Amino acid sequence: MCNGKCGGCPVSKTAKVLVIIGGLNWGLVGVGMLMNSNWNVINLLLGSWPVVEAIVYILVGVAALIKIFGCRCKKCKEGCTCAADTKMGEKKEETKM
Repeated sequence: MCNGKCGGCPVSKTAKVLVIIGGLNWGLVGVGMLMNSNWNVINLLLGSWPVVEAIVYILVGVAALIKIFGCRCKKCKEGCTCAADTKMGEKKEETKM
């Protein structure tokens, strides 16, 4: 799987940010449960708007699916090719030394 270091589409980059936000939120939920408090940041920020809160959770889930299966757009495929070429160049430099 490509790590996207050489580029990627805005959808892939947004998915990465959403997965990080979701992961941090779940970590805080776990810590909050151990301390008998509510540390669900999404709920604290959007709890008065349950529909918007649900949409955020759905977007985080979709972002996780995008990160699991990868983005198939042209820009992301080019980024993966660039990353593979970069790795091959690093390996060639290591063998020269």
